[in-house]
Amino acid sequence: MLRRLYAWILHWADHRLAVPALFGLAFAESSFFPIPPDVLLIALTLGRPARAWWYAAVCSVGSILGGIAGYAIGALLWEVLHDWFIPLVFSQQVFDHVGELYRQNAFLAIFTAAFTPIPYKVFTIAAGVFHDQVSLGMLVLASAIGRPLRFFLVAGLLRWFGEPMKGFIDKHFDWLALLFTALLVGSFLLIKLL
Repeated sequence: MLRRLYAWILHWADHRLAVPALFGLAFAESSFFPIPPDVLLIALTLGRPARAWWYAAVCSVGSILGGIAGYAIGALLWEVLHDWFIPLVFSQQVFDHVGELYRQNAFLAIFTAAFTPIPYKVFTIAAGVFHDQVSLGMLVLASAIGRPLRFFLVAGLLRWFGEPMKGFIDKHFDWLALLFTALLVGSFLLIKLL
């Protein structure tokens, strides 16, 4: 099923409504959809590298707004939708783990999920459920930093290095995202110590 969804998403790259589809995909993935918008972002950027920044911006805005929708699902509809999300979208164990991460450092947890391939939707919905620990403002701020960093990095690498970078990103994205996150967290800690 995921393979068919992946193919369906890629077909939008050649469609006249590709940009609205990118926005919609970024929005949906932030709250319930399983395929990340990077798939369509990569296809569109490779097709028209001069529009890379525009695609990354559309993707970022759609994703941040989708994160707000995820927060609303958690804060307002969790009792009704709980049985659909668990176990169909994510597991109770993962959800509980996110709650624990929020108790430790909610901002860092959201930023990390926003930038890395960790399922961002779990964090947006959990932020709404745990709204006593995570304000909507904190979710938006961490997302507004992490999501554009991710999408502009992908778009920039593809714009500058083209098709060979697509294979490299596909193969090593998890490690690249984790490395960048570790460097960023290390920088914050270093600043705090100074």
